[in-house]
Amino acid sequence: MNNAIGQERVSAIVGYNIGTANFSETSPNLPQRIAILAEANTANQATLNTAPQDLISAQQAGNLYGFGSPIHQIMRILKPVSGDGVGGIPIVVYPQVAAVGSAARVQTITITGSATENRTHKLLIAGRSAVDAYSYEFNIVSGDTPTIIAGKISDTINAALGAPVSATSALGVVTATTKWTGLTAQDVSIEVINDGNGAGITYAVAQTTAGSGTPNIAASLALFGSSWNTIVINSYGAVSSVLNALETFNGIPDNEQPTGRYSGIIMKPFIAITGSTLEDPSSVTDSRKDNVTIAIAPAPLSKGLPMEAAANMALLYARVSQDTPHLDVLEKSYPDMPAPASIGMMSAYDGRDAIVKKGSSTVDLINGRYQVKDFVTTYHPDGEAVPQFRYCRTLMIDFNVKYGYYLLEQINVVGHALANDGDRVNATKVLKPKQWKQILNTYADDLVTRGLLADASFMQSSLQVNISSTNPDRFETQFRYKRSGFLRQSATTATAGFNFGNI
Repeated sequence: MNNAIGQERVSAIVGYNIGTANFSETSPNLPQRIAILAEANTANQATLNTAPQDLISAQQAGNLYGFGSPIHQIMRILKPVSGDGVGGIPIVVYPQVAAVGSAARVQTITITGSATENRTHKLLIAGRSAVDAYSYEFNIVSGDTPTIIAGKISDTINAALGAPVSATSALGVVTATTKWTGLTAQDVSIEVINDGNGAGITYAVAQTTAGSGTPNIAASLALFGSSWNTIVINSYGAVSSVLNALETFNGIPDNEQPTGRYSGIIMKPFIAITGSTLEDPSSVTDSRKDNVTIAIAPAPLSKGLPMEAAANMALLYARVSQDTPHLDVLEKSYPDMPAPASIGMMSAYDGRDAIVKKGSSTVDLINGRYQVKDFVTTYHPDGEAVPQFRYCRTLMIDFNVKYGYYLLEQINVVGHALANDGDRVNATKVLKPKQWKQILNTYADDLVTRGLLADASFMQSSLQVNISSTNPDRFETQFRYKRSGFLRQSATTATAGFNFGNI
C-alpha cells in the first residue's frame, strides 16, 4: 500500500514513506521470560514495592530487596558475578510481603574452651563455605577465649554481604538470624568445620526459633496480566498452598475446556520450577498427577536452599528453550548448587526410573555436581501409557507452536476482510481461506525444519480453514501436529559367537 501521499491530494508534491516489516521465512523461537516469586529481607519490608520489577543483576536485587534475601539468592545464580548466566533473557520479580506472624530462623553457636594453637576454622552456611568469592573462614589464635572467637565468627558473617544470615555475639555465644522471615528461612543451616582439629575449641549449634510463615502469592499472580512469563521460579518449595495456587492460576490444557493460562483467549501458560532437597521428591509430586504446572528441580540431600535448585534449573532450561527448544536439559549440570557426597536413591537408575514415573524430575551426581537426567512436570495420569505432558520440553514445543501461529495471525489475519476462495478481489487486506491454508502449510514445513515437529504432511493434510457458516465475521482454523521425539533411551542388542575352524 502506497501511503506516502494521500489519494485525496491534488497539488504537485513528492512524497516518501518508510515503514517496517518482517520478511523472515521462519518463525522465531518463543522469547523466554523468567518470573521470580520470592520474599525481600525484613529490613526492606517497610518500604517494599510489590509491583513487578525488571532485574538485570544480583547487585540490583540486593539494593532493592536486601542482600542475602531470597530474591538476591536466586538472582546471584541467574546473573552470577562471573559468567553470563541467563544472558539477556528478561527476569521479572514479583516480590511478596512477608506473611503475617512469620518468623526468622534463629540459631546459636556456643563456643567452649580456649584456643591451644593457631588454626583456621570455617562456617558452612546453607551448605556454602563462601558466597560470591567471600570465604566464611575465621582465624583463631592460641589463647583466644570463647568471647573473642564468637566476635570473630560474628564479624565473618556480617562481612559477607550475600550471607543469608546476620549475627551478633556476646559471652561466647553467636546468635545468627536469617535476614528474612518465613518457612523458607528454615532451610538455612549453619555448621562449623574444623577439618579434624578443634585446637581446644568446641562449637555447639542449636536452633532457638524456627522459620515459619508463607505469603499468599495470589496478588502477585494476578499481576502477570497479558505478559507471557514462560518460566516461574517458585522460591517457596513444596508448600501445598503455593503449589495449589500455581496450578489453579495456570490451569490445564484440555481439548474441550482448557482453564487458567491455557484458556483460548489467554494461552500464555508457564512452567513453575520448584526446588527440592528431598531424597525422593515424588512424595510431593505423585498426588499431582493430573496437573502440568509444577516441575521439580531436585537437589537430593543438598544442604543448599531449595530455591537455589530452582534457580539452577531455570538457568539451564531458559537458555535451552530460548536458543534450541527442540533439545532438552538432559545431562546438563547445575552451575552453582552445594552437593553432598551421595544423593541416595537417585544415584541408581532404578531409583530415578521409579521417581520420574511418579512425576518428579531426576538428577545424578557426576564429578561432584548435580547432572539433570529427567526434567518433567508432575503430569502422570492413571491409564495414559505415554503421558502427553510429562516432559517440560513437550510443553515448550507446544508454547512455540502457539507463538509462531500467533505471529502469523497478527500479520495475515487480524484486521483483514474475508472473501471466498473463488472471489476475485483487488482490495488490500483481504483474506481467503486458501491463502491462510497456504501460509500454514509453509509454517508446518518451518516447524519440522526447526526440529520441533515431525511429519509436516500430517499437519498439512489435517488443516481445515473456513469462514463460519453461522457467523460471517468468524474465521475458523483446525489442525493437528506431531511433536518431534527426543532420544532418552538407546537400546542396542549385540549377538556374539565363537570362531570355529573349518571342518
